[in-house]
Amino acid sequence: MRILLIEDDIRLAETLAEALTDQLYTVDIAIDGESALDYTRASDYDLLLLDVMLPLLDGFSLCQQLRSHGYQIPILILTARDTICDKIAGLDAGADDYIVKPVDLGELFARIRALLRRGSASSPPILKWGALNLDPSTYEVSYTNNQLHLTPKEYSLLELLLRNGRRVLSRRAIIGHIWPLEAPPEEDTVKVHIRSLRQKLKAVGAPEDFIETVHSIGYRLNKEYG
Repeated sequence: MRILLIEDDIRLAETLAEALTDQLYTVDIAIDGESALDYTRASDYDLLLLDVMLPLLDGFSLCQQLRSHGYQIPILILTARDTICDKIAGLDAGADDYIVKPVDLGELFARIRALLRRGSASSPPILKWGALNLDPSTYEVSYTNNQLHLTPKEYSLLELLLRNGRRVLSRRAIIGHIWPLEAPPEEDTVKVHIRSLRQKLKAVGAPEDFIETVHSIGYRLNKEYG
């Protein structure tokens, strides 16, 4: 899951981004409203976490612009502005939820999970491919009831493959989905993570080609085991 964090307090943004990354989200940071618009045009996000008092374009105006252009991304406003009028203005601008700083991280994570569930109501709560199960709400992964212990990037990669099924994902597309835009790795890094993921799947009984390589194109899940 990819989140755009729009916050001009750099220290707070980095702290929140680190906490969200620990929750296995991929996080990009925008420090003003105009650059946030550029980010939303450049990448697909599952959720926006939005401050109100931003340079160049304030959070309410940014929210209104996104909604007026048809963006349906869940938007959670996170701000120090705590009056009822502010909350009404934020929700009327198109935000899905509104939370006041300082925020308890446990509450913030719960609100994010709730919005992501609402935004993907048509998706199954547990992702499956044959004997493989991945539960996005608990981050638990198992194959024939054997638990897999994955790194955050391995988990994100497997979740991405499960959500795309038979669609072939290039290395570049994978990088665009699970690494921050500011720090993309070399494409060979994806190959390393795929190899590690295959080894862990094999260790719990999955076939070696559970993740299929489509020569010169990318990767997908093997239909024989789905």
